[in-house]
Amino acid sequence: MSSLSEHNSLAYAIESILGKEHGTYLVSKYEPQSVTAEIQNIDVSNGQLLLRATIDSDRLDKYIWNSKVSFDIEIHEDDKDAEILSLEKVQAAVLKKTGDSYLIRCQLPESVFVKEERGSIRIPFVLGMRAHATVVVYEEELSLSGLLKNLSIGGCLLEIPIEDCTTLAVGQELPELHVEFPNGQGFATRARIRHIRPLGGSLQAAVGVQFIDVAPEVQKDLTHVVNECEREAARRTGLRPMEFATSPLFIAGEKARQAIHKARRERIKAERLPPMVQGVREVSKRLQLSLMFLKNRNRFPQDMVYDCADTLIYLLTKDRKQLLYALSYLNSAPDWVRHSIETAVHLADYMLTTPPLVGKAREGMVGALLHVMGKSLLLCRELPSLKIYMTPAQKTLLQGHVTALLDKLEAVGWQPGSTCRDVIENSNERLDGSGYPAGKTAEQLSDIARYMAVAKAVDKLTHARNEMPPKPPIDAYRWVNERAHGFERTMLVEYIQTYGLYPIGKLARYSNGFLAWIVDVDLKGMPSQVHIVKNLRFPDTSMDVIISSADFNQIGKLEGIVNPAEHAITR
Repeated sequence: MSSLSEHNSLAYAIESILGKEHGTYLVSKYEPQSVTAEIQNIDVSNGQLLLRATIDSDRLDKYIWNSKVSFDIEIHEDDKDAEILSLEKVQAAVLKKTGDSYLIRCQLPESVFVKEERGSIRIPFVLGMRAHATVVVYEEELSLSGLLKNLSIGGCLLEIPIEDCTTLAVGQELPELHVEFPNGQGFATRARIRHIRPLGGSLQAAVGVQFIDVAPEVQKDLTHVVNECEREAARRTGLRPMEFATSPLFIAGEKARQAIHKARRERIKAERLPPMVQGVREVSKRLQLSLMFLKNRNRFPQDMVYDCADTLIYLLTKDRKQLLYALSYLNSAPDWVRHSIETAVHLADYMLTTPPLVGKAREGMVGALLHVMGKSLLLCRELPSLKIYMTPAQKTLLQGHVTALLDKLEAVGWQPGSTCRDVIENSNERLDGSGYPAGKTAEQLSDIARYMAVAKAVDKLTHARNEMPPKPPIDAYRWVNERAHGFERTMLVEYIQTYGLYPIGKLARYSNGFLAWIVDVDLKGMPSQVHIVKNLRFPDTSMDVIISSADFNQIGKLEGIVNPAEHAITR
């Protein structure tokens, strides 16, 4: 290894993580999704890094702009939480092309510390440096949690879950940004959002903020932590000997250690999920990225949305029952995303088995995926979140989501096809004209819209909403049936015949006290395979056993569908 004075400190930091499990992603503010890349070589002495990326030639200039490229390196270690190193506007040149694969030569800055346009030094949080951020979006209304990715006197880069970014917009002022280091020290100030983009290959976004109206006493605290971060980054990247003591800022207290352990357990759990579940979660991620891009770049990411529809249709035709079971793993996703994907799959399930509608299934699914996206476009101080208990005024405001979405699509110059528009516009209409947004009646509604109305209603009723617990499927069916003036009964019968009283993906209770997810059903609609997760006789322990109907005598008789939240069961 070179001496401290001879090597490029940023290259040294990158080289030190290449032996660990990691992923590299090209990112761009002009594209809604990152591109997977691979680090081919790195020269610590001169800071040259060689990347290989497979990318369509017509998209290359979106990622390499003015001879500069931005990329994230996502690092995973067994004993640590995931970490993302973000490198922005690195000098780059495309060397050669083999098919759709490009070699990109990058010249890393001489120092790990980058000088910003406003003259301050930006400190990257590298090799395990962590700090927590609380973003106040609306005072006394909504706050978000995130992590620091870099810091300077003038601002910072935050890592925030994509689902939370629906309330954020470029140029938006934040009443308070509070940064807390592992030892409890920190600072708080007002801030303004400068940019938002995807971060690495995860369900996170990179949010760049500028500090504004910094009080003199806060400026003193900020200067202190920036200096400490600079020394710590220098120590970890080899610019200072490792013998120098760790900055007190980064000596974690018990609270920070617990948060790291929890995040690590969740990551390990996610990595062990079946491929079908990972595919569904990838669609969830892309749908959230699409909303973020539509809102902040004012462009409709058509390719990404249609790819979501194509993926779901492929999974549905490959193994329908496995897909229906995989949908139950979406309970951790934002409710609008879960609802969109589940109703899109149910609509496609109906259309692909109805010969006159088969050719329209793709467009119908796109409409179903987009239908409730407009709700997130309505978020404001009067409606700060979709997770809150809605007041009547907020519910009324939310009914404008169809119009909000169509207005946004028109503003960015994208027109949905007739089937796609039918689903977007008419899924909330009712046969008697009591629906919204236009109060259409039966003769104005297609079979597609009538089926979507039933599918949406059942999905809403069988999931917790507005602090109301979910209904068992049979009660949801009864509720829809009692409102035949608004819903098409033949469509309800079609839905019940397709999914039955014990749908795949629901949690069932058996007489011997066992709780199990329904994995498969027989021709009569009765569970034929279940995934046992708990024995209520031992409530503090979990189970992970899949059995078939031949062994059902061990768990007793089926008693009904139950609410997972009542038993603290999550996916």
